[in-house]
Amino acid sequence: MEVNAKTDVIVIGAGAAGLMCAAIAGQRGRKVWLIDHATKIAEKIRISGGGRCNFTNLHTRPENFLSSNPHFCRSALARYKPQDFIKLVEKYGIAYHEKKLGQLFCDGKSQEIIDLLLAECAAGNVELQMETNVHAIEKTTDGFRIKTNRGERTCQSLVIATGGLSIPKIGATKFGYDVARQFGLNVLETRAGLVPLTFTDSLEVYKELSGLSVEAEISYEKTSFAEGLLFTHRGLSGPSILQISSYWREGHDIIVNLVPEINALNFLKDKKQNNPKQDIQNIIGDILPKRLAQAICEENNLSGRIAEITDKNLKILADRINRWRIRPSGTEGYRTAEVTLGGVDTRELSSQTMMANNVQGLFFIGEVVDVTGHLGGFNFQWAWASGHAAGQNC
Repeated sequence: MEVNAKTDVIVIGAGAAGLMCAAIAGQRGRKVWLIDHATKIAEKIRISGGGRCNFTNLHTRPENFLSSNPHFCRSALARYKPQDFIKLVEKYGIAYHEKKLGQLFCDGKSQEIIDLLLAECAAGNVELQMETNVHAIEKTTDGFRIKTNRGERTCQSLVIATGGLSIPKIGATKFGYDVARQFGLNVLETRAGLVPLTFTDSLEVYKELSGLSVEAEISYEKTSFAEGLLFTHRGLSGPSILQISSYWREGHDIIVNLVPEINALNFLKDKKQNNPKQDIQNIIGDILPKRLAQAICEENNLSGRIAEITDKNLKILADRINRWRIRPSGTEGYRTAEVTLGGVDTRELSSQTMMANNVQGLFFIGEVVDVTGHLGGFNFQWAWASGHAAGQNC
């Protein structure tokens, strides 16, 4: 590449948001250079949804997102809806299905979504280069100068779409946060989100249950999620746990309702009255997996006929089933986290364009921004919406 080559827009980060932004800007007639340090494009899309890419959610609304500035996401989400991306999916003949709760997945592989985005970029004559490392970014009078291992380029608009810290094995870095700080933008504390919770002593008795799952309701303060819960060797996982992990703070308890559709105390009292000779472990095994029922009874030193168990102990047992209060010791961290919470402070950005308020031509989109969706396709919808907003304005 020649030194000081000029382009209109440079997008750093060829993931979901970066690809969308580059495609939109290119199709507006802007000359776009899309670069990424990785060897493979859009790895996070490829591995998402078990390889089938949960590419959006039909029920997307601002309430499905966490941010220190919860209203920020409204504008972009309102201007690029799930139906807009679905039209693209259908345009390319990609078969898809709704799994549950509005979650849309490809019938085939995630690569179809990557190919769609690459085709859209091609339609906008976007120049894409992988294995491109940015060494320095400088502000110029009318834009930016980018120094890379492929030479230097200047641009009018610079879009940072480099994601967060989750899943470092596929190339996640703190690059985007460093760029924000370089230009004086505030970066909020980051932490792992949508991540399994780990426990030390409190779940020791349950390690043998690794792989067992139940439909449970998990609560933290005023937030609750009712989906699958999975026991692991190190703690708890499954959709309900991943969801609550984005809200949970270290040093606090979560509450697990193992059978949210049943009032366990009323159930046990009824059994004591009508089936007094029935074994307590078998009774619990009627509403929970038998291995879990056994573990709960062993933990509470309860065995034998229900008639022999005091009402006080039945209450303890019922609370253990409907209101199991436990304190995680931590999370599995960025290694397995699906998203990064925190990031570039949205108060530094325009909600209409994603451009920095005090740095003309500098945009931040996708996961690098302090907007984090729930599990179920919401983070991809934020990538599409924020990428679209910047692509129309960069």
